[in-house]
Amino acid sequence: MPVPVLPAVVLVLAASLALGACSPLTAFATLTPTDPAEKAGAAIAYGPGPRQRLDVYRPPQAGEAAAPLAVFFYGGSWRDGRRQDYGWVGRALAAEGFVTLVPDYRLYPEVAYPDFLEDGAGAIAWAVRHAAELGADPQRIVLVGHSAGAYNAVMLGLDGRYLDAAGVDPGVIRAVAGLAGPYDFLPLEGRLTPPIFGAAADLEATQPLAHASRRSPPAFLATGEDDQVVEARNTLALAQALRDQGAVVETALYPDLGHAGVLLALSRPLRGRAPVLDDMAAFLRRQVGLGDQVAMRHDREALP
Repeated sequence: MPVPVLPAVVLVLAASLALGACSPLTAFATLTPTDPAEKAGAAIAYGPGPRQRLDVYRPPQAGEAAAPLAVFFYGGSWRDGRRQDYGWVGRALAAEGFVTLVPDYRLYPEVAYPDFLEDGAGAIAWAVRHAAELGADPQRIVLVGHSAGAYNAVMLGLDGRYLDAAGVDPGVIRAVAGLAGPYDFLPLEGRLTPPIFGAAADLEATQPLAHASRRSPPAFLATGEDDQVVEARNTLALAQALRDQGAVVETALYPDLGHAGVLLALSRPLRGRAPVLDDMAAFLRRQVGLGDQVAMRHDREALP
């Protein structure tokens, strides 16, 4: 018998409190029901540093043809986060037909802009080199991110310098998807962005908005209308800049969702709040030629 969404979430949060030493996100990642998908690799090195590691998730029913590849970048203000807390996102994307990578990347204060973008490009380069053994197509890559991770994903898609430097043709990026991302945050203000971006020789070039062009990959840009952390104007401004250049853009503003809510809506217990996964996955599948014919699509209305 299906478990109603809200009671399932209450159970997860109650168990989170019982774990004490674990962060709420770690507890959520540990306890929340996830989609059927294979974890095909853990803590794989794509670079020499301890933060340059990634996990791999594969669709539960691999076909003969190579699957498209998704790389998910988590948020955390470029200061926090770990891939182990986002396996549920990796499995959600894998269940949509994508071989999915969830990389860690170096954070402030160890590094500042643009080092975390170089790490992201390094993870993508690793994926291209190892695509065959993963059952993935290195010519059909999509980049997905939330918050600071949405900035990383979109910047890597729009500004080809980082992929070029990593030995990757930027043309293999078929689409980007940004959830609640900061794309237009000049002038630098407050305590978060000045120490991370303030030393950049060209501040304008740190902004995704500055890299919109007719060659930009198709973009799915979404946010919650109740987001008090990254204002929705970031999503709307980037979408308009891309449209002005003739790029393909789809936007979605979800009522009653805040900054974390637009990401948590990808999880099985919270999908009933908004169709974020449906909307994003449908857009990404179209860009890589999957259409809607994904054999392993799961029931979003009920938990097992």
